Amino acid sequence: MSLTITSSSFSHNGTIPARHTCDGQDISPALTWTDIPDGTKSLVLIVDDPDAPDPAAPKMTWVHWVLYNLPPNVNGLPEGVEARKLPSGTLQGINDWSRTGYGGPCPPVGSHRYFHKLYALNTILPDVKNSTKAMLEKAMRGHVIAHAELIGRYQRH
Repeated sequence: MSLTITSSSFSHNGTIPARHTCDGQDISPALTWTDIPDGTKSLVLIVDDPDAPDPAAPKMTWVHWVLYNLPPNVNGLPEGVEARKLPSGTLQGINDWSRTGYGGPCPPVGSHRYFHKLYALNTILPDVKNSTKAMLEKAMRGHVIAHAELIGRYQRH
């Protein structure tokens, strides 16, 4: 068995419902993970879009959500989870809107892919205020014992 991440809101490579985007309520999707490896001390969740701003000519990866130090005994997050209801010990990093929290898909053009990446770490990361995805990835080096991805797609109409 290996680490997996799924959503009851959309299937792998499926369309993300509008309620999880800027065209709807902009709430986070329900996420579930299984088969957390032995020795896991914390989990990291990063949601990003490598197709920004235009999938025909991507120039950057847009970061939508950064959570770290999720406890390994937690097996997911409910739809629309609020910061105050995150599992105890969970910390939030800064997304590309320069704030913490979930920011849903809002692509300016074309169909974008949204990677929901879950990492199992053999350590608990230090609390770095205003940490970015890049800062977290640097801190995670050498500590990732498993990784799983769930990809959702969205195109505005």
